[in-house]
Amino acid sequence: MKTGNLLVRGMIAGLLAAVLAFVFASVFGEPQVDNAIAVEESAAPPEAEAGHDHGGAEEEVVSRGVQSTAGLAVATGAYGLAFGGLFALAFAFAYGRIGNLSARATAAVVGAGAFLAVYFVPFLKYPANPPAVGQSGTIDERTTTYFVLVLISVVVAVLATVLARRLEPRLGGWNSALVGVLGYVVVLAVAAALLPKINEVPGGFPASLLWNFRVASVGTQLVLWAGIALLFGALTERHARRVAQMGASPSV
Repeated sequence: MKTGNLLVRGMIAGLLAAVLAFVFASVFGEPQVDNAIAVEESAAPPEAEAGHDHGGAEEEVVSRGVQSTAGLAVATGAYGLAFGGLFALAFAFAYGRIGNLSARATAAVVGAGAFLAVYFVPFLKYPANPPAVGQSGTIDERTTTYFVLVLISVVVAVLATVLARRLEPRLGGWNSALVGVLGYVVVLAVAAALLPKINEVPGGFPASLLWNFRVASVGTQLVLWAGIALLFGALTERHARRVAQMGASPSV
């Protein structure tokens, strides 16, 4: 399998998975955003609303209707394409190096690892927040610390995988995998403890709304990464079988 072909399949899988994620986010996530906006507007002082009516406040550049439809579709599609391509590169690195796994099984392992390292583990420290949660003055700090943790998580996950593979001849597959996982958990726990804690949920904000929004956020990411892994694995394994039938080597 050539890397170029893998990238194409990764981007196709990412785009198709983005469609699934868009549908999930539209059904489960956007209603929570609307509810959060309603909470924010109900908490706004009357003079702020009056100022808005008379042009005293800045009008929104893009309407809420466009944000929740075309805007969400474009953002999700771009996200899927980008991470589909990166997924293909990660698959090319992992295929044949994490055990005697088929293309589909390797894609499933890479997908699970990517979901955990890229999204879920950083989410445990810095969970997603709906509108009305978070101060505008701290957005740069919140964005920076979040992506620092994502970068640490991804780098440590790669190093833990390499370490587990090097220890496998001495410790065996199961024990070396446990060492790699334990090392990842310890390093990420230390990193999360050292990074600043950010909690800007205002008092009185509905706990059920916050919970539902975060569950929908996790669900959207899970649908996206599972979709990429399953679709990419199916496309790649099908290609590998076709190449094998033609008598060529399907190795990356």
